[in-house]
Amino acid sequence: MKGRVAALGQISGRAAAALVVDGKLEDFLIDPQNDKCPAPGTIFRAICDRPFKGQGGMMLRLPSGSAFLRTAKGLRPGQPLIVQVTGYSEAGKAIPVTSRILFKSKYAIVTPGAPGINVSRSIKDDDIRVRLLDIADEMFGDAKDAGLIIRSLAADASDDDVADDIAAMAGLASAVLSDADGTSAELLVDGADPHTLAWRDWGSVDAFADYEDAFSDYGIPDLIETLTMAHVPLPGSAYAFIEPTRALVAVDVNTGNDTSPAAGLKANIALARELPRQLRCRGIGGQVTIDFAPFAKKDRRQLEQVLKSAFRTDPIETALVGWTPLGHFEIQRKRGRLPVEEYLQK
Repeated sequence: MKGRVAALGQISGRAAAALVVDGKLEDFLIDPQNDKCPAPGTIFRAICDRPFKGQGGMMLRLPSGSAFLRTAKGLRPGQPLIVQVTGYSEAGKAIPVTSRILFKSKYAIVTPGAPGINVSRSIKDDDIRVRLLDIADEMFGDAKDAGLIIRSLAADASDDDVADDIAAMAGLASAVLSDADGTSAELLVDGADPHTLAWRDWGSVDAFADYEDAFSDYGIPDLIETLTMAHVPLPGSAYAFIEPTRALVAVDVNTGNDTSPAAGLKANIALARELPRQLRCRGIGGQVTIDFAPFAKKDRRQLEQVLKSAFRTDPIETALVGWTPLGHFEIQRKRGRLPVEEYLQK
């Protein structure tokens, strides 16, 4: 199956979306649905509860549960505050939020409190940049307390679609911010579900399959079955295991039956190129520790460059922390998704 396909469907009653490129699963999203965890992007009016001593943050009250804001400067208990969920929390911990709100759609992002109009740097064509800036100035030029970012996907969109997107996000931002002075905690905007995220973030596709049998027609169940398996095959006889634990995610790389001098480096490079896709599709975040196959210490720099290149285009914020004294490599990844394994097995 050649080409780029976005398929929308359901798994066990949960909305799901799969991006398949040339027969390989490139991204997979599934809705937590009834679980008590608001999706990233959800916007609340929260009430400041108490300072979190020692970390300089503030605990907030939500309509159901609590949230943690890293910066409490200028805030006082009882004060209402508009916040946005930034990721998923571990069991028993408060939901992470930020007071820097973003209103994001397919072609535009409105940034309250950060004035200015900008076009994505990935759009290099000067004529296209000028055209998009003209549209943005016409639709958003009068905004004084908010900014606008034109996303890269707008480069191939029609003027009307870009203008409509800007108007919709500007209107939503205005409506939400007008509710800032309420006296009780309230849900203001739900986070995007998998179907919306697929439309918003996956860019142009050769087929957008949005019908009842889309998953079965494109073989999605077979592709996502591997997400529940720890074993990850790599080129040749090499393989890896990806195993989440409570404290961290352990990744173990093996060369298989290849005993050549370069076997370790080859297997490690293959894992480095594959790892972003595996973590993304599996919904894995937090601390990731990689036990690479044995290889020469002098080749570490080359492996680091491969890792950096592989994660550069990954949409989930990831920090490549570096080597431990025991020779493992550590990665810290934002919990922007929930692990999909538990939902696929329900």
